[in-house]
Amino acid sequence: MHLCRVIGAVWATVKVDTLTGYRLLVVQPLSHDLTEKGSPVVAVDTVSAAPGQLVYIVKSREASKALEEPFNPVDATIVGIVDEVRTST
Repeated sequence: MHLCRVIGAVWATVKVDTLTGYRLLVVQPLSHDLTEKGSPVVAVDTVSAAPGQLVYIVKSREASKALEEPFNPVDATIVGIVDEVRTST
C-alpha cells in the first residue's frame, strides 16, 4: 500500500463498463513524513475520498481486485482514508 494525498479529479464521459459508477481521482504519492514522492497518478476511488485527504492506494493486480469486477484495466485504487500519521523516533 502507498500513502498519497488527493490533489484532483479526472472527468471521463466514456469509461469501460467495469468502471461505471466509480470516480477517478488524481493522487500524489507521499513518503511517511508526508513529502511528495514521484509523479501523481490517477486512481479509482472506492472510499469516497475528498480533495486534500490522505489516502492509501494499492497498485497492479491488487488494484483491479479491489473492485467488484476483478477483470478490469485498473492500475491504482484508493482503498482507505488515513485518519492520522504517527512516526516513532
